[in-house]
Amino acid sequence: MFNKRDRNEVRLIRHERVRKKISGTPACPRLCVYRSLNHIYAQIIDDVAGNTLVAASTVEGEIQSQVAELDKKGASKVVGKVVAERALSKGIKQVVFDRGGYIYTGRVAELAAGAREGGLDF
Repeated sequence: MFNKRDRNEVRLIRHERVRKKISGTPACPRLCVYRSLNHIYAQIIDDVAGNTLVAASTVEGEIQSQVAELDKKGASKVVGKVVAERALSKGIKQVVFDRGGYIYTGRVAELAAGAREGGLDF
């Protein structure tokens, strides 16, 4: 009998496939996205050193107050803008976008659009 894999397992397989081609360097770090059912998280990572340089999510109190009346897509755009301004304050302008195995639509695309509006290039 055929056993279907769960959606997260399939996403992780896609994520591994994408990560073979994408890597963050000190000059051009990786903007990694993770989305749960209720929240979205973004990190800018230097894979050479193994450090998270900048992070933002809807769990943080500062961002939660901004997104209280917004829907999930609006909250994702706010997280993108916040991660972009935090990155610019650390001197990071160019990043590589890692969608985390998610399809580039909805909340993931809104986070990317917010990051671009905030001043990041990718």
